[in-house]
Amino acid sequence: MKSAKTFALNLLEGADVKIGGSRPWDIQIHNERFFARVLSDGTLGLGESYMEGWWDCGALDQLFFHLMTADVQGRIRPSFALVTSYLRARIFNRQALRRAFHVGEKHYDLGNSLYEAMLDKRLNYSCAYWEGAKNLDEAQERKLEMLCRKLRLEPGTTVLDIGCGWGGFAGYAAEKYGARVVGITVSQEQAQYVRARYGRLPVEVRIQDYRQVTEKFDRIVSVGMFEHVGYKNYRNYMKVAARCLKDAGLFLLHTIGSNRTSHTGDPWFDRYIFPNGMLPSAAHIASSSEGLFRMEDWHNIGPHYDSTLMAWHSNFQKNRQTFEKSYGSEFCRMWDYYLLLSAGCFRARTFQLWQVVFSPIRSCRTYERPSMDR
Repeated sequence: MKSAKTFALNLLEGADVKIGGSRPWDIQIHNERFFARVLSDGTLGLGESYMEGWWDCGALDQLFFHLMTADVQGRIRPSFALVTSYLRARIFNRQALRRAFHVGEKHYDLGNSLYEAMLDKRLNYSCAYWEGAKNLDEAQERKLEMLCRKLRLEPGTTVLDIGCGWGGFAGYAAEKYGARVVGITVSQEQAQYVRARYGRLPVEVRIQDYRQVTEKFDRIVSVGMFEHVGYKNYRNYMKVAARCLKDAGLFLLHTIGSNRTSHTGDPWFDRYIFPNGMLPSAAHIASSSEGLFRMEDWHNIGPHYDSTLMAWHSNFQKNRQTFEKSYGSEFCRMWDYYLLLSAGCFRARTFQLWQVVFSPIRSCRTYERPSMDR
């Protein structure tokens, strides 16, 4: 125990984090077994011990900002959980078609009331664009407008929305631009919501995996779904997009990205938040699209995700008592940890948010990023 504690204290000192300190990002320990558990289980032990109340912190987002900027994780030997996760990812295709609906059941089907309370009025569960926006609703509308302009939407344009969520983009594109959108999702709850809210618009929603789509579309958009594809499926994903996109079309990929190429996700996120998820790197995206698409534009709006996550957490906190009654206190601590850890990672620029516009390699069209001036 003493050696584990000493090692942890040395690591934290390098990140300007103190045990029992008075600053918002300092850690308060309630169970001395915390040190051995984190040293043994890595990020999985850190997250689980927080969920179980072994430790607290006044501002988790600030704590993880400090830990990430000091690259504390890179100074710890890989835990058993991380090694196991890596081996499973190398041996098995964890995002195979038969497992495609697992994340929908685990995460997106938690209940629409949770997401209605936490998200904006259109239920966009992805990075907003805060330039010129005063609040979350405006920032998400700015993001949707950006997507539509980048895709050059016009009345009657047919759009495939891969991972349509609660229909935020589909509804906006149909309402504002007259597009005809087919959205696919692996979540029953999301599909029901889209049908109820956008049934009067030219919006069709299907409970379907991307590999099952066969039609051709003028445009394809994928917002916050590529994180569930997995490195063994990136090339096939791009082939499906190329197959389903007309010759004069455009494909916009909006995804969280990692600065480093990896073949597995974080063990805590894998177990509690996004089963079988992993973040692509720039190399993953470039190599998987090579020979299929021309990369027209690469736009990094990652810093905007910090503000988005903090707004989500603020909304979650306003409804915390209700959620504790519905889901329990451990779930709420898990959700705090998820949102604030993510905010800290984007603030430290460990994670990115890329919008990549592609055109078919066979196309001769020219492309310029549109202005967002009103």
